[in-house]
Amino acid sequence: MSTIRIPAYGRRLEDFKPGDVYEHPWDVTVDEGMAAFFAASFQDATPTFASRTYAQALGFRDRPVHPLLLLNLGLSFSVHDVSEQAIAHLAYIDVRFPEPCYAGDTLTASSQVLSQKPTSKGDRGVVEVRTVLSNERGDVVCRFDRKALVRAGAVSGRPADPWPKASQTDTADMPHLPAVLREGVKAPARRAGFAGFFEDFEVGDVFAHTVGKTVGESEHMQLTQLCRNSHPIHFDEVYCKDNSFAKTRVVYGGLVLSWVLALTSRDITGNAVWDMGLDQGAHPGGVTAGDTLYANTKLLEKEDAGPGAGILTLRVVGTRNTPGGALVERGLFEPELSKKDDKLKEKVVEITRRVLVRKRP
Repeated sequence: MSTIRIPAYGRRLEDFKPGDVYEHPWDVTVDEGMAAFFAASFQDATPTFASRTYAQALGFRDRPVHPLLLLNLGLSFSVHDVSEQAIAHLAYIDVRFPEPCYAGDTLTASSQVLSQKPTSKGDRGVVEVRTVLSNERGDVVCRFDRKALVRAGAVSGRPADPWPKASQTDTADMPHLPAVLREGVKAPARRAGFAGFFEDFEVGDVFAHTVGKTVGESEHMQLTQLCRNSHPIHFDEVYCKDNSFAKTRVVYGGLVLSWVLALTSRDITGNAVWDMGLDQGAHPGGVTAGDTLYANTKLLEKEDAGPGAGILTLRVVGTRNTPGGALVERGLFEPELSKKDDKLKEKVVEITRRVLVRKRP
C-alpha cells in the first residue's frame, strides 16, 4: 500500500533556533510584466519608479523596480520557511532598500532567526527574523526585520532542510540610500509634475488623503501569488473556514501596507527620489475583499540632505472603510498596539516612513 505524504511548511515555536538561517527556495526573475502588473494595482506617483527618463536623469541606469514590490517579494519568499504556520504578522522593523533592483534581475532571499520567545500563556510565542533579498550579483536590494506570532510546538511533515547549511551576509550597517544617491541628488529637468517639494512640508502637517482604494475579490489573491506568498489564509477559502479569524480569506498585509502608502503618493511622494526605509510598523486589524482602504499621514521630522534634497520622516496610518480625518482627535497617530483603551477598530496598518524628497528647483 502506498504511503500518503502530507507535507507541511513554515515552522512553529520549537522549530526556531536563534542563529539559524533559512535559504528560501524561491528563485524569481523580476521582469517588466511583473513590475507593470504590480504598478497597475497601486498607482504610485513616485517618479523614480515610474519613469525610465526620470530615473536615468537621477543617475540610475534604468527605472528601478518599486521598493514596495521588493518588500512584498522578500516577505512572501520567507513565508515558506518562517510564517506559513503563523497566527499573525506583528511588526515591520528597520526596512531598507540599499541598492536598486532592475527588470531582469533574479532575486533570492534568506532569513536569520534573531530571537524566539514564548508568551506567558505558553501556547504561542514571538519570533523575530532578519530577511535579506539579493539579486544574482549579490547586491542587497531589500532587508528588514519582522516579528511573527507563532503557535507552540513543532511542525511534523516538514521536508528536511536543504544542503548545504545556509548562511547570511551581515547587513547590520547597510546604507539607506543606493550608491548613485549618496553624493547628492541631481535635479531632473521636468516642466511639470506633482506638488510637494521638500520646502512645502512643515513638521506637524497632517494629511487625510481623500481617495480610497477598494480591495478587489480576486485582485489580492493574484498579487499574493505573484509575490509567492504561500500562506493559505490569503487564497484557500476551505482552509479559512476553520483557520481564519474572519472565516474567509484575509488580504496579505504587505499588500495592505503598499496600497496605503500608494494612496499617500500624490500628496507626499510626487517629488520623492528614494524610499529610505520603514520602521515601527504593525497591522492592528485585518482586511478582507471588499474593504476600502484610506491613508493618513503626519509629518514628524524634516532633515536637510544637501543642495538637491531633504528627508521627511512620516507616520502613515491606514484605515478601513472610514476616512481617517474624523479619527485624528481620537488618537489616530498613536501606536495602536500600545493602547489599553479607546482602540480604533478602523485602523489596519501603521508605520514610520522616511523618504528623500527633492528641493524646489
